[in-house]
Amino acid sequence: MKRREFVTLIGVAAAWPIAARAQQSRAKRRIVVIGALAPGDVETVARSAAFEQALAALGWTKGDTIAIDYRWIGVNPALAEKTAVEVVALAPDVLLASSNGVIAPLSKATGTIPIVMVQVIDPVGSGYVESMARPGGNITGFTQFEYSLASKWLDLLMEIAPRTSRVAVLREPTHGPGIGQFAVIQAMAPARGVEPIPINPSDVADMERRITAFASVPNGGMIATVGGGIATHRATVIATANTNHLPATYPYRYYAADGGLVSYGPDTVDQYRRAASYIDRILKGEKPANLPVQGPTKYKLTINLKTAKTLGLTIPPSLLATADEVIE
Repeated sequence: MKRREFVTLIGVAAAWPIAARAQQSRAKRRIVVIGALAPGDVETVARSAAFEQALAALGWTKGDTIAIDYRWIGVNPALAEKTAVEVVALAPDVLLASSNGVIAPLSKATGTIPIVMVQVIDPVGSGYVESMARPGGNITGFTQFEYSLASKWLDLLMEIAPRTSRVAVLREPTHGPGIGQFAVIQAMAPARGVEPIPINPSDVADMERRITAFASVPNGGMIATVGGGIATHRATVIATANTNHLPATYPYRYYAADGGLVSYGPDTVDQYRRAASYIDRILKGEKPANLPVQGPTKYKLTINLKTAKTLGLTIPPSLLATADEVIE
């Protein structure tokens, strides 16, 4: 053996244990995140950034100690079921699932892989967990809110537009959350002297047509409830309401940021920060069955004053004083 070849061989042999040890130290845990909004949506970007920053603060660095695989299903039940099967086959260490439309097929696809849910309504009634305090299975996480919050949207609408006598309730009629939210508004409406009228669109074009037709009759207002299709197509919903001078309330801050009149609901980005803490605990050995399902801790009232002026509405000073954010 030539001297140069011998030296090279010795160098490779000496470097191999170091490389092997480095590879072992960088062994990754795998997280799959499944969301309902589009990957380029500003809300999606904010949620993902908050999640990764919170994980990093806990010692989990993307590309080093963890690998994060993002999947986005939009408003597509068939794709949600297909994605659930695919991600379970990957056998990740933990799944992070956003919305009822995502968690439903996942809960059927696996009873063993830990799942942390966010943006989910009524997980006990939907059968995802046994109880809030003791989930009992492979699923835990964070709820959006109770159905009773829908009455707050009606109260806000009446405070901003007191002449309202008809309220369009934009919802997804085939989903439990859409049914539950409308039921609350329907129950509270008589005491407010308004008639609730459900708008059950079949697609985005139908949604635009129905909102426009409703707005053609005076003294109307609108409540956009929680639903994947509504959130995905919120630009159309907001533009149609504003173009037709229809006062409307929305469930999350990002609606008001995109031009909606007023929003009230939980801090959606904060749920992703909190989810990171549960994923950290699960990766360190805790069981989802023993981690209680938690509700929101932060709610935000956001008023778009620019939109109010465009619609010719005067926001009561008392309401402005309680707002967490006023967009001018």
